[in-house]
Amino acid sequence: MREQKLKISFNSPVILGFAVICFGALILGMITGGRTNNMFFSVYRSSLLDPLTYVRFVGHVFGHAGWEHFLGNIMLILVVGPLLEEKYGSADLLFVILATALVTGIANFALFPRIQLLGASGVVFALILLSSFTSMKEGEIPLTFILVAALYIGQQVYQGIFVNDNVSNLTHILGGLVGAGLGYVMNKDKIHNRIY
Repeated sequence: MREQKLKISFNSPVILGFAVICFGALILGMITGGRTNNMFFSVYRSSLLDPLTYVRFVGHVFGHAGWEHFLGNIMLILVVGPLLEEKYGSADLLFVILATALVTGIANFALFPRIQLLGASGVVFALILLSSFTSMKEGEIPLTFILVAALYIGQQVYQGIFVNDNVSNLTHILGGLVGAGLGYVMNKDKIHNRIY
């Protein structure tokens, strides 16, 4: 009887790549005393004539304030992300991440001129709500989606109103809405393509 060798597979290139970039951004931020976060990996009100403003609209999802912030986001992304990448494909998942980054970056730039935003929590919320659409069938809205949306979005609305902390609840809500909207569209397209 032959012994089968186990090997490590690179199963989720977008999610693993995202985690590596976030890790690199965290290390750079620590080495430079936060200067790279200010330059590339956070979004805040700055001149629209500065080309780095547009980089920061997306780059803010890679930056993190410290190890705890990084680990809290990346652990959830590493748990949920590979399953979603397998279901939707790498290109669609990359689109979800970039769309979430852009929506949350522009919203923070426009609505909160004095607040610097960094971190992947908007992406986490997008992936969580996207995951609740994985079992969607034509003409149905999964109960899991309704429960997840009510719990996660409801919690963020509550915390935004009643809890004074450094968490961008709007980013979480917008990330969740992007994940839910794209999850609905992507699943509807897949169902439509299966039928016709």
